[in-house]
Amino acid sequence: MPGDFLGPRQFTSACDSGMLVAMPSATPRWPLCALVLGTLCIGLAPIFVRLTDVGPTAAAFWRLALASPLLLLAWSFRRERPSWRLLWPGLLFAGDLAVWHQAIHLTSVANATLLANLQPALVAVISVIWLGVRLSRGFVAGLSLAMAGATVLLADSLSVSLQQLGGDLLGVLTACFYAGYILTVAAARERHSVISVMAAATVVGAVLLAPLAWLSGETLWPQTREDWAVLLGLAFVSHVCGQGLIAWSLRHLSTQFSSVSLLIQPVAAALFAWMLLTEPFGLWQALGGGLVLAGIVICRQNTPGVTRPPTPESGSGAPAHPPEAPRCCHQTTHPRRR
Repeated sequence: MPGDFLGPRQFTSACDSGMLVAMPSATPRWPLCALVLGTLCIGLAPIFVRLTDVGPTAAAFWRLALASPLLLLAWSFRRERPSWRLLWPGLLFAGDLAVWHQAIHLTSVANATLLANLQPALVAVISVIWLGVRLSRGFVAGLSLAMAGATVLLADSLSVSLQQLGGDLLGVLTACFYAGYILTVAAARERHSVISVMAAATVVGAVLLAPLAWLSGETLWPQTREDWAVLLGLAFVSHVCGQGLIAWSLRHLSTQFSSVSLLIQPVAAALFAWMLLTEPFGLWQALGGGLVLAGIVICRQNTPGVTRPPTPESGSGAPAHPPEAPRCCHQTTHPRRR
């Protein structure tokens, strides 16, 4: 698709002229499709967790443990050296899963889901304050609309209670972990292939979740073939395919836009629950879903294109070189400042 990426001279000229934030969206087509498909896959995760008889923390462990052998096998064929960058996604993803499952026990599912999906706002704040990203007013408006839509989507089930305060705080902590996961995956993808990032994150997460699942007192071992089938679906559909496609797309899309697009997940989860579990999906859910999608479209229209050097997965397997020009999603008012 012409115009998906800027050439080196055009990119540098746009950076120097300060026009980068005002440029229309040039989101690559295939990474965008991968991001949406990956988000739909992780939207099935709550359905798989609901259908299994093991506990929620145990389900999170099996999600990573069952996916680890395949990802490690794929990683063994690559010639990439491990680095500390690959540890952080696993640490943060394990914290995300563990804390969110505890939040579900201490507050309502709707509260835990909504608070966990504060991550796009946290990614935006961290990007502006820490990484020096400039977000246009249109992007901020789209982000606000998408998050308002997520609130409307879950409005029927939201509740406010002092007894649920601890669970609500854990929901906010979940958002912090997930925002950190998105940012560290994007950083790791600068120099590593998606296979390396996914394998390291999955193995590290499984190792950390194993003792938590054991100490939780929940049912740990699946008892039937149906339970194993559900957990395999959770591992390979929601994790390998879902998180893998999202990790791949983060190499090619703005991290801020990608984090907003992940709000498709609660919309997809509500639709899947309606189709597969006969849970209600009424006017408010439809309105909320529409607002989420409208907000994502506005963010896309106000997100500049991204150009990056080749990754190991597209070359000979050697680590990619650092970019010669600053990434547009990390552009500041002084692009040549070191």
